[in-house]
Amino acid sequence: MNKIPFVGLHAHSVAGSIFDAIGYPQEHMDYAFENGMDALALTDHGNMNGLPHQVLHAKKMKEDGKNFKPIFGIEAYFIPSLDEWRDDYEAAKEDKKKRKTLSKDVTATTVEDEDASKKQVRNVLNRRRHLILLAQDQEGLSNLFAMISESFGPDNYYRYPRVDYTTLKKYSKGVIGASACLGGVYAGNYWENREEGESAVLNAMRETTKQMIDIFGDRWYGELQWNNIPEQHALNKYIIQMQEEFGIELISTSDSHYPNPDAWKDRELYKKLGWLGKPRPGYENAELPAGVEEIGYELYPRNGEQMWEAYKKYSESCGVEYDDDLVMKSITNTYRIAHERVEDFLPDNTVRLPDFVIPAGETADSALEKFCIEGLRHLGLHSNEEYTDRLRMELSVISDRGFSKYFLTMNQISQRANEVMLTGPGRGSAAGSLVAYALNITQVDPLKYGLQFSRFMRADATDYPDIDYDVADSMGLKEMLIEEWGEDKVAPISNWNTLQLKSLIKDISKYYEIPFKEVNDVTSVMLYEAVGPAKMKHGIKTGIYAPTFDEVMEFSDTLKGFLARYPHLKTHVEALHGQVRSCSRHAGGIVVGEDLNSRMPLINSGGVRQTPWSEGMNVRHLEPMGFIKFDVLGLSTLKMIDGAIDHILRRHHGVENPTFKDIKAFYNKHLHPDVMDFNDQNVYNNIFHDGKWAGVFQFAEAGAQNFCRLAKPTNLIDLAAITSIYRPGPLGANVHNDYVAAKESPQQLKFINDEHRSVTEETFGFLIFQEQIAELAHRLGKDISLDEGNTLRKVLTKKGTGKEAQVKNALHDKFVEGCIEKGLPEKTGEKLWETFEYFSGYGFNKSHAVSYCMISYQCAWLLNYYQVEWLAAFLDKEPEARKEKAINVAKSFGLGIKSLDINSSGRVWEISEDGTMLIQPLSSIKGLGEAAIDQIMTNRPFANIEEFLFSESITYSKLNKKSLGVLCLSGTLNTLMDDRFTGGRHFWSAVCLERPRKEKNLLENIANFAPEGDFTDEEKIGYLVELTGVFPFSRVMKPEIYNQITKLMIPPIANYDPELCECVWFIPRKVIPKKTKNGKTFWVIEVIDDTNTLTRIRVWGVQQYDRIHVNKPYMAKLEHNEKWGFSTRSLRRNFRLLA
Repeated sequence: MNKIPFVGLHAHSVAGSIFDAIGYPQEHMDYAFENGMDALALTDHGNMNGLPHQVLHAKKMKEDGKNFKPIFGIEAYFIPSLDEWRDDYEAAKEDKKKRKTLSKDVTATTVEDEDASKKQVRNVLNRRRHLILLAQDQEGLSNLFAMISESFGPDNYYRYPRVDYTTLKKYSKGVIGASACLGGVYAGNYWENREEGESAVLNAMRETTKQMIDIFGDRWYGELQWNNIPEQHALNKYIIQMQEEFGIELISTSDSHYPNPDAWKDRELYKKLGWLGKPRPGYENAELPAGVEEIGYELYPRNGEQMWEAYKKYSESCGVEYDDDLVMKSITNTYRIAHERVEDFLPDNTVRLPDFVIPAGETADSALEKFCIEGLRHLGLHSNEEYTDRLRMELSVISDRGFSKYFLTMNQISQRANEVMLTGPGRGSAAGSLVAYALNITQVDPLKYGLQFSRFMRADATDYPDIDYDVADSMGLKEMLIEEWGEDKVAPISNWNTLQLKSLIKDISKYYEIPFKEVNDVTSVMLYEAVGPAKMKHGIKTGIYAPTFDEVMEFSDTLKGFLARYPHLKTHVEALHGQVRSCSRHAGGIVVGEDLNSRMPLINSGGVRQTPWSEGMNVRHLEPMGFIKFDVLGLSTLKMIDGAIDHILRRHHGVENPTFKDIKAFYNKHLHPDVMDFNDQNVYNNIFHDGKWAGVFQFAEAGAQNFCRLAKPTNLIDLAAITSIYRPGPLGANVHNDYVAAKESPQQLKFINDEHRSVTEETFGFLIFQEQIAELAHRLGKDISLDEGNTLRKVLTKKGTGKEAQVKNALHDKFVEGCIEKGLPEKTGEKLWETFEYFSGYGFNKSHAVSYCMISYQCAWLLNYYQVEWLAAFLDKEPEARKEKAINVAKSFGLGIKSLDINSSGRVWEISEDGTMLIQPLSSIKGLGEAAIDQIMTNRPFANIEEFLFSESITYSKLNKKSLGVLCLSGTLNTLMDDRFTGGRHFWSAVCLERPRKEKNLLENIANFAPEGDFTDEEKIGYLVELTGVFPFSRVMKPEIYNQITKLMIPPIANYDPELCECVWFIPRKVIPKKTKNGKTFWVIEVIDDTNTLTRIRVWGVQQYDRIHVNKPYMAKLEHNEKWGFSTRSLRRNFRLLA
């Protein structure tokens, strides 16, 4: 313990003070403890994002025998009156000049402008002052949560979340306030009045003090700080005068921003990285200070003696005298506040789920049971004893675990979703729940497919349930739930993005002006170099592996050489890796509860109210705080199914404008898993065996397609096995080839006994699914329950003497003993156990595999029976990056693509009356927005270019110059180009390059640009492909060349046969430079041919003189093998341009 008792009541961390502080709360807490302190407050800027870090680490410290108290707080942004500020804000929005400077961005990653906050803020809209607020107890913490949630609301936020006197009065109970730093409330009085003299400053500070005492009483403190900034000491003197006049107590704080004294330079660089690419002249490349004294202060968690030393040092250097006793009391006051005025408590983490999901007069358990029985009755299963027994078992476990309300909440979410959009059959282990099936949360009958509830929820487990729910429109559903239930009941979950090694090296190198090429040569190969040694270190022989930060630093020779040349970079990289970069939003995660705004400090990002804490693979902060994540995930395939049904209803059922009710009725009649025939061999033969994959879910990759063709599935379990095997681990262990061999010769399969046959026969003797291990352990082991079987699959990979390894060893003994009791030799039991261990690293969740293969089959069924409708929907939903490939796939089915036309192209891909053509929509033009399309479709047809350019009913701010450009270059306006124009370039120049505002201007342009003529064929091809994704094969491959190669029997690359041909022809579409793990350059060339099949060619040993002309026909002699596909080692020798 230090001789001078002190607790830091003003501290920042990277969790909430982004690009201002470094180090997570736990690092600050550890250093504070090592430095002799027994408590520390966290007061990040405007938020409490770091609170779970505090809570979890405080628990860990306690477990480790360290007595350390976390104090929960915030450094709020304060203005006296939000009403006055809002009036100024609204006035600024009315002012045309000021309106342009107003930021529309609402982000949770506000970068604190330290320099700007510590002086007079002249722009009233940016005005804010700092204010320290600390929670004394749970009530005070709830008030801080509510205050923060309100500060991020639309009425309080402009670049910073704000509170005012009214807000403070509303939420002051259980809260301590302090005046903060040179950017604080007293400092604001100082900066804004010092030019008018001492009297003006004191009068302003007196008014502030009266207001704060009125709100906080004796919980208001004046805050002193110690540094070599002259203005700080002037402020200190004024604050001391407030103490003399009003009797307020004083505190001294260290205002820490980094976790130890050596981290100051990394913090300075981190601050600058936050401004990279932002308009801050002179800030990006300003040199870092040579030493901490140049900054004028140290911002680490000081102890009492260090605070006293700082006071003595800086007061002397600035020539200011203080009363030592007064300063000593201000230091020790912090300890008294921390241990006498702030309770020793952790936030209430009672599980918070909404009460509104429970019907009046019911309990959660009774309501859930009632809904499930009604669900079974609707399914016609209410009198089936197998189902009712299973339901009773599941409801018992759910009730004992206290999760009935969770299922009721999920039931409400699924009901809302199913009313307005298609939802997925199921996802993850939740498909093994009969309760979920009865509630229509999932569409998969778990008993029919042998799916286990214990894989989803074990009676003996302590973790929360996790139902991943697929919907057609995740964002739309979340917005609907927020609108119906309220922002205080539904909140999307935040993701905190961190500085990663590659981008960090680039950013720091940019700051130090290291040549980009030198940096890129390192970052492009360092991961490849580290993969092999890292896998060897862990004994990993196969599969994909992502090396950790430490492994890349250890094993990449190129990176080590680079950091040896720039040793200062290594220090920064090690310190800043993993620090927070930005805030985003979880793909589908939401929390649902009651009064969320007072149960967590909600933030706002991109205009959306969301949680301050994350829940995912790398961090779990919601569950420990009592919030359960609901995953509502968007699945674009469901939109494709919706679109296909829409086309089917229009073309085959006479429904002119199908509603969602119509679409859902078709789905329920033909595609719902309860009615669908998953054994239709026409679908398997025509799609999965013949290799027609357009938009078929889970079969987009060539490898998966090839494996499927070899495995030849004939039922849903076959499909589930194929998708489970097609993953890095099983592929690396050659399971795919062994599986195909076993499937081709089922008569050679050998089973240990009937139980073994019953469990593994559907997967041809292999343990493909995790549930199979649990099931076999349950059936063959001695008194091993299914819950224990599912525990076994989780601990099989554990070694050593730890708790999980002990559980594994105990289950091993029970398993072998059970095998012996059932008449099996001990050797057989041991061998089967070894099989468990081998497949435990490869096994996949059967519930998920079956559910997702239902979607794959639905896609295949639509492609088989409604080909053109499915292809139109497929083209509509494919993203821009894959649009060209998708169009080529559609063309490979023999369909034509109708050119874009300003008068006939619609919003979505449509089908010609005879079903032979797909009509390209305006929405497929890259760079043409929805607003422009609205203007076109509302005001067409257009007889000539004048009607299009000078219509009184068109709003041209929406149909702007950029829109005109892409319409012209894509050929969409070709039907309006009459004989006044000498060609496409002339038309583009007259209409778009010099946008005419009047008909007179158009005529002048027509005359002036007449010599421009037409675009070259290469330009036309380039524009068409770039803007629409349509590749005009007939323009590229001249008829005389095509006839010649056909006569010579040179096949397109898609029809390559090594026994019949040496050469193939193709058209390169894209050249992608890459690096081998040894840093050598190679190319991947994406090519197509007249089958519209995309093929890749690897070119090894690329030379400086090598060139490839895209969109030109080539003939080549290529090597081919199963692993690499097509490749060549010499471009010059083996490629010939056909022109």
